[in-house]
Amino acid sequence: MMGDRLSCSITYCVLLVVILFAGKSIANQSYGTKKIVAHASMLLAEDASLPPSASTIKASNHKAIGELIAETGFYQSIALTSDSPLLAKRSKYQEIAVHNSKHYGKILVLDGVVQLTERDADSYNEMMAHMPMMAHLKPRRVLVIGGGDGYVLSEVLKHPSVEHVDHVDLDGDVIETCREHFSWGKSWEDPRVALHIEDGSKFVRNAPSEYYDVIIQDSSDPFTQDDDGTTVELPSSVLYSSEHIKNVKRILKKDGVYNFQAETIHIPSDLEGVVEWRSSALEIGFKSAKYGSVTISSYPTGQIGFLMCQKGSDNEYSTLKDVKRRFGEMEKIGQGTTYYHPRLQISSFDLPLWVQKSIYSTTEREAMFEDDNDEL
Repeated sequence: MMGDRLSCSITYCVLLVVILFAGKSIANQSYGTKKIVAHASMLLAEDASLPPSASTIKASNHKAIGELIAETGFYQSIALTSDSPLLAKRSKYQEIAVHNSKHYGKILVLDGVVQLTERDADSYNEMMAHMPMMAHLKPRRVLVIGGGDGYVLSEVLKHPSVEHVDHVDLDGDVIETCREHFSWGKSWEDPRVALHIEDGSKFVRNAPSEYYDVIIQDSSDPFTQDDDGTTVELPSSVLYSSEHIKNVKRILKKDGVYNFQAETIHIPSDLEGVVEWRSSALEIGFKSAKYGSVTISSYPTGQIGFLMCQKGSDNEYSTLKDVKRRFGEMEKIGQGTTYYHPRLQISSFDLPLWVQKSIYSTTEREAMFEDDNDEL
């Protein structure tokens, strides 16, 4: 079995390399992507029924969906079952597909880029939701920006203190797709949820001041890079602008928490982005902004992160003891997790030394990591 998988992987990579060096690869930088994708399917797929947007490779009777990071030359793929795609359509904004994999289960793909898989979607989405929710002492009003798949929303709703959630996403077709194809698709039926199909930055601009306890931004990448190293801004870049972050801070209560998708540490331009966004958050007035790490095998490099920003002082937030108690209460009512656990409120911020040095000053590192107590 291992030999078969290795053989298939080599086949995919060799085919992709041949395409790239022949100058025939096609890069996708459309709305909703995570990174540049090599659309090898346009040249190699033997099955004419597969749409080009599926980013699939068919070789030796094997299909796979692959992603190339042009900046680093990193490429990875996931083998698909013969019945893929289960769905393929185009919305007003992007190509939407649902594929199937023997190991990863159903896979949501937007503009040819893997957004989540049933196998490991828990890691990213649970961390995006529970880290800020647990940091806040009693989150009642929550705003979720993006995350049209609904997984972050489903995790937020596990907290008994939640009274109201505004969920804002631009593409209603993504939501309808996930309602139909994924187990957490019933989250929008919860009476505490108000769904808004509109631009997230516009919604934040028009929201009342000091209204939300927690804001979670599960957005796509703000930029990517061409093969020649040129940075290309993507539509979601507005959600990473100083103006947007200012408005987020404005609509948070004085002890509010803001958590947003902050890319991987293993792509140089992404790490530069983390430093820039963190600096912007602190300059705008957040008291703290820390990068947390998540392990997820289906994302390029196997790692992604979030930037959690607190509007108030540390003594206004949960201790580890508080988090353990609340987590236990959630488990008792059948609202447990599979990836997140209380210790991650601390350990997810423990980064490799070279990353710490890239993100934090010496003084900040000493203050943040000098001891291991119960304060988060």
